Amino acid sequence: MSSPDIASILENSRELDRLRKEQEEVLVEINKLHKKLQATPEVVEKPGDSSLARLKAKYIQAKDLSEREVTISNLLLSQLDTFLPSGLPGQQRIKMDGNDQKRKRMKCDSDISRLSPSMWRYIEACVAARVTSDAEKDEWFVVKVINFDEKTKEFEVLDEEPGDDEEGSGQKKYKLPSSCIIPFPKRNDPLSTQEFPAGRNVLAVYPGTTALYKATVISTPRKRKSDEYLLEFDDDEEDGALPQRTVPFHKVVPLPEGHRQ
Repeated sequence: MSSPDIASILENSRELDRLRKEQEEVLVEINKLHKKLQATPEVVEKPGDSSLARLKAKYIQAKDLSEREVTISNLLLSQLDTFLPSGLPGQQRIKMDGNDQKRKRMKCDSDISRLSPSMWRYIEACVAARVTSDAEKDEWFVVKVINFDEKTKEFEVLDEEPGDDEEGSGQKKYKLPSSCIIPFPKRNDPLSTQEFPAGRNVLAVYPGTTALYKATVISTPRKRKSDEYLLEFDDDEEDGALPQRTVPFHKVVPLPEGHRQ
């Protein structure tokens, strides 16, 4: 197992731990609202009372956190499966018992039939992907997941907007291991998304492009009271200085350990 792969697993593990702690905090708030409504149910009839609206918002937040936890858990399972030796009777039996009936019910005559049920949520999702890596730099782009191969444990992704310097024209497909995939935060739920503090190095989509580059957080969405980060991208010098650029929170992800640019 290489160091970047281990780093990716550890990063996802930390994100899973953060999500579970945040879920516990939301659950405490939900329980407080429940107790308030049980003790004084008439409060909801008062003009201007927002108890029910707040309770609904907390349930939505809890649901989104739970879905994010499932996404990260499935990604971790995929990463770990990649490194586990094949032919382990116990593990094979667990996977087959859980998925056989679902596969039998799938009516599909394409390669999509190879998908594990846990990977369905990635299909058609846009993610950050490291499509090339050499001795000098890593290149990350926004791509769409179109398939997951259970045999090779690889995602098939589509780069819908390859750069002008790419050979040929049109869209490009890649097959990538899970260690080369980072899911983006949910666009419609900034509150349940990890916020990177000022000074943190991140990987972000450069404005007007589908490429991701290393950047430093100057100001956070919470501090700016918006849904955008203020970032300085490395090697983005203009007139001897680094310009500060705004990037939506859902286009910013953790910087992979060992990233080369």
